[in-house]
Amino acid sequence: MPITLSSSHRGPLRGDVIAIDPGHNGENYAHPTYINHLVWNGREDEACDTTGTATDAGSTEAQFNWDVALDLETDLRNLGATVVLTRSSNTTYGPCITQRAAIGNRAHASVAISIHADGGPPSGRGFAILTPVADGINNRIIAPSLHFAQALRTAFLRTGMPVSTYDGTDGIEPRDDLGGTNLSTVPKVFIECGNMRNATDAALLIDPRWQRQAATAIAEGMVAYLASPRQSR
Repeated sequence: MPITLSSSHRGPLRGDVIAIDPGHNGENYAHPTYINHLVWNGREDEACDTTGTATDAGSTEAQFNWDVALDLETDLRNLGATVVLTRSSNTTYGPCITQRAAIGNRAHASVAISIHADGGPPSGRGFAILTPVADGINNRIIAPSLHFAQALRTAFLRTGMPVSTYDGTDGIEPRDDLGGTNLSTVPKVFIECGNMRNATDAALLIDPRWQRQAATAIAEGMVAYLASPRQSR
């Protein structure tokens, strides 16, 4: 079930609704029938969701995504935003990618983000921001999503995580195979915060202090985007 957390704080995001999608879920692995059933992602059928990746030591992406989402939710509420999360814990399964997109759409979010960490080549480092490609449903969000991605990239570099050495160009990669952005009608990106299969990245990704920095950087990117005259609400 999604959760909505309102804020009475005055701040630069007062009046904004922001959707946070912590990718995957902690018990997805235990529900393969549900997780593997096919849904329409805006271009083709794909699995409802996946289990996500993990570090070599077994720290899961799903837990990382959830922890950063909670830190980000706190930051955004302190900045005055109302926050909608696509899941309420890391101890269950789902929702499907279609439902995750619909939650942000129904909330008429000013901006939305799906938080992830990658399972890339062990020699590769860095973060990548995945942006939507026009498919009809999401045509109106292509330009604002790219503007958000650019603001987010600037902010996220302050965490010390470099842009990806293997994914995208200068940390940004258009993707047409992600239901979460294919089906979105609000500006939205995915962020792969680092590579869990790389030892240097993994040491940062499992560090609660770095997770806090990552959340703060995402919030700063949102503030910068929403303050820009180029953004579209």
